[in-house]
Amino acid sequence: MDSRLRIANQAVQPVLVMFPLGLFAMAVLFDLGNVFGGPDILGALAYWNLVAGLIGGVLAAAASAIDLMFIPNGTPAKRRGVLQGLVNMGVLLIFTVILMVRMRTPDRVAGGGLVAIELLALAGAVFGAWYGGELVNRRRRTPAFARAEAGNRIF
Repeated sequence: MDSRLRIANQAVQPVLVMFPLGLFAMAVLFDLGNVFGGPDILGALAYWNLVAGLIGGVLAAAASAIDLMFIPNGTPAKRRGVLQGLVNMGVLLIFTVILMVRMRTPDRVAGGGLVAIELLALAGAVFGAWYGGELVNRRRRTPAFARAEAGNRIF
């Protein structure tokens, strides 16, 4: 089953997943820098990275849900897709709770406990992205750019 959401004959959902993953990773790095003695502006940067990452994560989850709707029920692919969606939604919920806790502080800075939870949530996000890549790569032996024919390239 190919993705229903495509731009230039490429699936949209894998591209959308990379934005929140990078933003969450940068938020964790900024918070680590702040916890280990950096200026408070790092905490504010991490806060806004979390906001942008959650917006991107919701968009990626919507694209994933649209693709998942068209997979037949009762198939192993549907079960794996639902599992990946649950992992990714769990990560988004954890980061949402972290963001809500940080909203109560005047300077939006996280403490050591929140940074530890962020690290665990980031590990879950990396696992979800890896698992999604494994699901795609099991079905297709070669990546999309390697399957492109010489006369059929659009760029």
